[in-house]
Amino acid sequence: MTNPFDLTGKVALVTGGNTGIGQGIVLALAQAGASIASVARRPSDETVGKVLALGRSAISIQADLMSMEPIARIIAETEAGLGPVDILVNNAGIIRRADAVDFKEQDWDDVMNVNLKTVFFLSQALVKTMIAGARGGKIVNTASMLSFQGGIRVPSYTASKSGVAGLTKLMANEWAKYGINANAIAPGYFATDNTQALQDDPVRSKEILGRIPAGRWGDPSDIGGAAVFLSSAAADYVQGITLPVDGGWLAR
Repeated sequence: MTNPFDLTGKVALVTGGNTGIGQGIVLALAQAGASIASVARRPSDETVGKVLALGRSAISIQADLMSMEPIARIIAETEAGLGPVDILVNNAGIIRRADAVDFKEQDWDDVMNVNLKTVFFLSQALVKTMIAGARGGKIVNTASMLSFQGGIRVPSYTASKSGVAGLTKLMANEWAKYGINANAIAPGYFATDNTQALQDDPVRSKEILGRIPAGRWGDPSDIGGAAVFLSSAAADYVQGITLPVDGGWLAR
């Protein structure tokens, strides 16, 4: 029987693949057989090295996803280095923290540009190539616990991640007919750079851990199984979901 989770021969483009959750996703996809293009503002040398050590192909693409400008180049460099993209993981994201009453317009715009606008337009550009090649594909967006909840002191992040959940459904509704699956993963509280401020706050950290049934912060390696599933043939009939990987946070 063919392994439905096997990604051998597939090309995966992962944004924000140089650290944290993104790197965890990259390594899981590579272990399942995929070749990797890791897109980030800084070089993904460490990530690429780990993928090559697994015997897979990998390239690093530097791009600032604050604007749409690099989208065409990202796709061109991936296709030139690895071939047509089969899997897109929109993982890159930023966060800005301030009380809502004091939140600045620039912090709103920056977060929305990276976390939502570029997610859509990079997906749109890649889907056009998938449709033209009649090959189908998988889109996996990174949502958040704040796709379900309001949070505090992160108004633009909450808005963007709520938007990602809705946009994922829209993508599924419009692109399923082309053999393209669009789904999202909602990580819980993971030990990454984005949550460093929370980890360093003894009061908030205690509150967060007290609600997680698993009793610990997530590790980037915890996200890999969900990413492989949604990127594989095992999820061919899964459309428009936002899958929490949260240690039970939402179950409380």
